[in-house]
Amino acid sequence: MPEPHDLLRSLFQEAASTGQSRARCAPVELVARRGERLRRRRIATLAAGACLVFAGTGAAAVALLPGSPSTGVPAVTPSPSRPSATPKPAPTPPRSTSSVTSTPVPGRTTPGTPPATAPPRTSQGVPGASATATHRTSPPSTAPPR
Repeated sequence: MPEPHDLLRSLFQEAASTGQSRARCAPVELVARRGERLRRRRIATLAAGACLVFAGTGAAAVALLPGSPSTGVPAVTPSPSRPSATPKPAPTPPRSTSSVTSTPVPGRTTPGTPPATAPPRTSQGVPGASATATHRTSPPSTAPPR
C-alpha cells in the first residue's frame, strides 16, 4: 500500500541524494596519518598500563616479603651528647699467627696493652714448655720493670 505523500520524507531523500553526489573518498595520506596516530596512542596506552602493573606487583611483593623492615623508626635520632645505655665492648687484642711465642714477664706491660697473665704450668713445671719440647726459643727477660 502506497504511503501518502509526506513532505518531511521527501526533504530527507533529497538531502541524501545531494550528500551522495558530493561525497568523496578521503585522500590516502590522511587515512594513513589517522591510522598511525591511533596506533601510537594504543602502544602508549599499553606501555603505561604495563608499567603500572609491574610497579604495583613490585610494591605488593616488597610489602608482603617476610622480614621486611618495619616502619616504626624514630622520628628523630638521639643526640650524641647523651650517654648510651648499652656499654661498648672492649677491644680484643690482635691474634698472633707466628709459631714462636715469647714468655711475658710478670708485672711488665707495654703502653696500650693489657697486663699479661702467666702462662699455664705444664707437667714439667716450666711455664710455656710442652711435654714434647726440650728447648726454649728465647730465654726469659730479667729486665726490671720500667
